[in-house]
Amino acid sequence: MSAADEILDIVDENDRVIGRLPRGEVYAKGLRHRCVFVQARDARGRVFVHRRTATKLVFPSLYDMFVGGVVGAGESYDDAALREAEEELGVSGLPRPRHLFTFLYDDGAGRSWWSAVYEVRCDLPIRPQAEEVAWHAFLPEDELLRRLPEWEWVPDGLAAYERLRAHRPTG
Repeated sequence: MSAADEILDIVDENDRVIGRLPRGEVYAKGLRHRCVFVQARDARGRVFVHRRTATKLVFPSLYDMFVGGVVGAGESYDDAALREAEEELGVSGLPRPRHLFTFLYDDGAGRSWWSAVYEVRCDLPIRPQAEEVAWHAFLPEDELLRRLPEWEWVPDGLAAYERLRAHRPTG
Protein backbone atom coordinates (compact mmCIF):
# COMPACT_ATOMS: atom_id res chain seq x y z
CA MET A 1 0.00 0.00 0.00
CA SER A 2 1.35 3.44 -0.88
CA ALA A 3 1.39 6.29 1.64
CA ALA A 4 -1.38 8.01 -0.34
CA ASP A 5 -3.64 4.97 0.22
CA GLU A 6 -3.23 4.89 4.02
CA ILE A 7 -6.60 5.50 5.71
CA LEU A 8 -6.76 8.47 8.11
CA ASP A 9 -9.39 9.69 10.52
CA ILE A 10 -10.90 13.06 9.54
CA VAL A 11 -11.49 15.17 12.67
CA ASP A 12 -13.37 18.35 13.52
CA GLU A 13 -12.23 21.50 15.33
CA ASN A 14 -12.57 19.61 18.65
CA ASP A 15 -10.50 16.62 17.48
CA ARG A 16 -13.56 14.35 17.18
CA VAL A 17 -13.56 11.78 14.36
CA ILE A 18 -16.11 12.66 11.68
CA GLY A 19 -15.00 10.34 8.86
CA ARG A 20 -12.22 8.33 7.23
CA LEU A 21 -10.49 8.73 3.86
CA PRO A 22 -7.21 7.78 2.14
CA ARG A 23 -4.30 10.10 2.93
CA GLY A 24 -3.98 11.29 -0.68
CA GLU A 25 -7.59 12.42 -0.68
CA VAL A 26 -7.25 14.02 2.77
CA TYR A 27 -4.27 16.06 1.52
CA ALA A 28 -5.89 16.96 -1.80
CA LYS A 29 -9.05 18.22 -0.08
CA GLY A 30 -7.22 19.90 2.82
CA LEU A 31 -9.14 17.94 5.45
CA ARG A 32 -8.24 18.12 9.14
CA HIS A 33 -6.56 14.98 10.50
CA ARG A 34 -4.12 13.95 13.25
CA CYS A 35 -0.31 13.99 13.42
CA VAL A 36 2.39 13.27 15.98
CA PHE A 37 5.68 15.11 16.49
CA VAL A 38 8.37 13.33 18.52
CA GLN A 39 11.53 15.15 19.57
CA ALA A 40 14.22 12.47 19.91
CA ARG A 41 17.31 13.19 21.98
CA ASP A 42 20.39 11.05 22.43
CA ALA A 43 22.11 10.24 25.74
CA ARG A 44 24.01 13.57 25.54
CA GLY A 45 20.75 15.53 25.15
CA ARG A 46 21.33 16.40 21.50
CA VAL A 47 18.27 16.73 19.24
CA PHE A 48 17.77 14.47 16.21
CA VAL A 49 17.51 16.73 13.14
CA HIS A 50 16.98 15.53 9.60
CA ARG A 51 16.20 16.60 6.07
CA ARG A 52 13.19 14.91 4.53
CA THR A 53 13.52 13.05 1.26
CA ALA A 54 12.44 14.68 -1.99
CA THR A 55 9.72 12.03 -2.41
CA LYS A 56 7.71 12.97 0.72
CA LEU A 57 4.05 13.86 0.01
CA VAL A 58 4.22 16.94 2.25
CA PHE A 59 7.18 19.32 2.71
CA PRO A 60 9.72 17.38 0.58
CA SER A 61 13.43 18.12 1.13
CA LEU A 62 12.84 20.41 4.13
CA TYR A 63 14.54 20.09 7.52
CA ASP A 64 12.74 18.90 10.65
CA MET A 65 13.64 18.63 14.34
CA PHE A 66 10.94 16.02 14.95
CA VAL A 67 10.25 12.52 13.74
CA GLY A 68 6.62 11.62 13.34
CA GLY A 69 3.79 11.66 10.92
CA VAL A 70 0.11 10.99 10.50
CA VAL A 71 -2.00 9.02 12.94
CA GLY A 72 -3.69 6.12 11.16
CA ALA A 73 -7.45 5.54 11.30
CA GLY A 74 -8.37 4.16 14.71
CA GLU A 75 -4.81 4.56 16.02
CA SER A 76 -4.10 6.44 19.27
CA TYR A 77 -1.71 9.39 19.35
CA ASP A 78 0.52 7.46 21.80
CA ASP A 79 0.73 4.39 19.58
CA ALA A 80 1.41 6.53 16.50
CA ALA A 81 4.20 8.40 18.32
CA LEU A 82 6.01 5.17 19.21
CA ARG A 83 5.45 3.63 15.76
CA GLU A 84 6.62 6.72 13.87
CA ALA A 85 9.68 7.27 16.10
CA GLU A 86 10.80 3.66 15.72
CA GLU A 87 10.17 3.66 11.95
CA GLU A 88 11.94 6.93 11.19
CA LEU A 89 14.87 6.31 13.54
CA GLY A 90 15.17 2.69 12.36
CA VAL A 91 15.10 1.19 15.85
CA SER A 92 12.95 -1.11 17.92
CA GLY A 93 12.53 -1.14 21.67
CA LEU A 94 12.33 2.63 22.22
CA PRO A 95 10.73 3.70 25.46
CA ARG A 96 7.20 5.02 24.96
CA PRO A 97 7.47 8.73 24.02
CA ARG A 98 6.18 11.14 26.67
CA HIS A 99 3.25 13.31 25.59
CA LEU A 100 3.86 17.01 26.29
CA PHE A 101 0.92 18.87 24.70
CA THR A 102 -1.42 18.95 21.71
CA PHE A 103 -2.29 21.91 19.48
CA LEU A 104 -4.20 22.60 16.29
CA TYR A 105 -1.82 23.49 13.46
CA ASP A 106 -3.44 25.63 10.77
CA ASP A 107 -1.40 27.41 8.11
CA GLY A 108 -4.40 29.43 6.90
CA ALA A 109 -3.98 27.97 3.41
CA GLY A 110 -5.91 24.73 3.78
CA ARG A 111 -3.44 22.70 5.83
CA SER A 112 -4.78 21.90 9.29
CA TRP A 113 -4.12 19.03 11.66
CA TRP A 114 -4.24 18.22 15.34
CA SER A 115 -0.63 17.90 16.45
CA ALA A 116 0.43 15.89 19.50
CA VAL A 117 3.98 16.74 20.63
CA TYR A 118 6.14 14.15 22.40
CA GLU A 119 9.70 13.62 23.52
CA VAL A 120 11.78 10.45 23.76
CA ARG A 121 15.34 9.56 24.63
CA CYS A 122 17.01 7.28 22.11
CA ASP A 123 20.14 5.53 23.37
CA LEU A 124 19.95 2.91 20.60
CA PRO A 125 22.08 2.97 17.44
CA ILE A 126 19.86 4.55 14.79
CA ARG A 127 19.36 3.54 11.17
CA PRO A 128 17.05 6.22 9.78
CA GLN A 129 14.52 5.10 7.20
CA ALA A 130 15.99 5.88 3.76
CA GLU A 131 12.53 6.58 2.27
CA GLU A 132 11.92 9.27 4.92
CA VAL A 133 15.33 10.73 5.83
CA ALA A 134 17.86 12.12 3.32
CA TRP A 135 20.33 13.46 5.95
CA HIS A 136 20.46 13.38 9.75
CA ALA A 137 22.51 14.33 12.80
CA PHE A 138 22.10 14.77 16.52
CA LEU A 139 22.67 18.49 17.15
CA PRO A 140 23.21 20.33 20.42
CA GLU A 141 20.28 22.67 21.14
CA ASP A 142 22.43 25.80 20.62
CA GLU A 143 23.47 24.62 17.16
CA LEU A 144 19.84 23.83 16.29
CA LEU A 145 18.90 27.38 17.32
CA ARG A 146 21.69 28.79 15.10
CA ARG A 147 20.40 26.75 12.14
CA LEU A 148 16.78 27.95 12.44
CA PRO A 149 17.28 31.04 10.20
CA GLU A 150 19.73 29.25 7.87
CA TRP A 151 17.83 26.11 6.84
CA GLU A 152 14.35 25.74 5.35
CA TRP A 153 12.24 23.97 7.99
CA VAL A 154 8.90 22.21 7.73
CA PRO A 155 6.40 24.85 8.89
CA ASP A 156 4.39 22.55 11.17
CA GLY A 157 7.56 21.27 12.86
CA LEU A 158 8.78 24.83 13.33
CA ALA A 159 5.42 25.77 14.90
CA ALA A 160 5.64 22.73 17.20
CA TYR A 161 9.24 23.60 18.14
CA GLU A 162 8.33 27.19 19.02
CA ARG A 163 5.50 25.93 21.23
CA LEU A 164 7.82 23.33 22.79
CA ARG A 165 10.38 26.00 23.67
CA ALA A 166 7.61 28.12 25.26
CA HIS A 167 6.26 25.02 27.07
CA ARG A 168 9.58 24.07 28.69
CA PRO A 169 10.62 25.86 31.86
CA THR A 170 13.76 27.94 31.46
CA GLY A 171 16.73 27.90 33.75
